[in-house]
Amino acid sequence: MPLYEELKVFSGNANRGFAQSVCDYLNIPLGKIEVFKFTNDNTFVRILENIRQRDVFLIQSFSHPVNDSVMELLIMIDAAKRASAGRITAVIPYFGYGRTDKKDQPRVPITARLIADLISTAGADRVLTVDLHAGQIQGFFNIPVDELSAMPIHARFLNNKQLENTVVVAVDIGISKRARNLAERLQSPLAIIEKRRSGNDGVTEQLNIIGEVSGRTAILMDDEVDTAGSMVGASEALINAGAKEVYACATHGLLSDPAPERIANSPIQELIITDTVPILNGKLNKKVSVLTVAGLFGEAIHRIHGGMSIGAMFDD
Repeated sequence: MPLYEELKVFSGNANRGFAQSVCDYLNIPLGKIEVFKFTNDNTFVRILENIRQRDVFLIQSFSHPVNDSVMELLIMIDAAKRASAGRITAVIPYFGYGRTDKKDQPRVPITARLIADLISTAGADRVLTVDLHAGQIQGFFNIPVDELSAMPIHARFLNNKQLENTVVVAVDIGISKRARNLAERLQSPLAIIEKRRSGNDGVTEQLNIIGEVSGRTAILMDDEVDTAGSMVGASEALINAGAKEVYACATHGLLSDPAPERIANSPIQELIITDTVPILNGKLNKKVSVLTVAGLFGEAIHRIHGGMSIGAMFDD
C-alpha cells in the first residue's frame, strides 16, 4: 500500500513533453501548475490543485536555460512545501552543474554540492535522477537519492542492432565502471581512452587507448555529450588505431553548438542518446537516435510511491 496519499506529478518548463510521457506511463494526468516570469524577470509558481498530504513529484531537468530551470525547481519545491504536500520528490532527469563536483583548480567552487544544498533547503524530501556525472554527487545530499541507469536501455538497443566483434570503449577513465557494465551486457571486451582536459573550454587531448580495438566495431560510452569534442576526438583516435567502425552512446544529449556539425562530419556511425533534455530544433541529424527514459522514470515513481524497491528494476 502507498505510504502517502494520492500520487501527483507536476512539471516546470524545462521538459514538459517528457513529464507528460511519464504521466502517460503512470496513466495519470499531469498536474496543473503555473510557472512563468513576471516582467521584472522574477519566477512565479502557483500550484492549481489541492496537494495537501499528497505524494508530490516535481519533474525538472536542469537544461537550457540552466539557471532558470534550477530556480523554477526550487520555487516549485517551496510552493509544494507551503501547500502541505505529504512528501516532495525532486525528479531531475539531467542534473546540471554535475561536472563541477570537485576542486580541480585553485579557487573554484563545488557547484554540484551547492545545488544539492539548495534543493534540500528548499524542502525536497528525496531526489530521483539518472546517470549523474559522478557517483559522489549522491553524497552531496542529506536526503535520499535514487540514481537510475539508462545503461540497460542502451544495451537493449545495441543488442537489437546485432553488431559483430564489438568492443565497448569508455571515453575517459571516469566512465570506465559504467562502460564495463555495458560491456558485460553486450558480452564484449572493454577499452578505455585516457585523456587530459587542457582547460575550461571543452578542449581535450587524446593520450592513449588502453585495450585492443583494431578490426573491431567500437561502441563509445559517456554520460553526456555537450559540444561533442571528447566524443568525436575519441572516435577519430579509434579509427586511427584500426577500429572498423564507431558507434557512440550517452545518456544526456545536450548537443551544444558545434556538436551537430561535429557529429555529422565525424567517423561516428550513430550517436544514441536519451530524452532527459529536450533536443532543440536543428540539433538532430540522421546520425542521432533518441531513446526515451520516460518509462524508466515512470516505473521508479510508481515504486517510490508504493514503497517498493528501486534496485529490483535493474535485477537481471
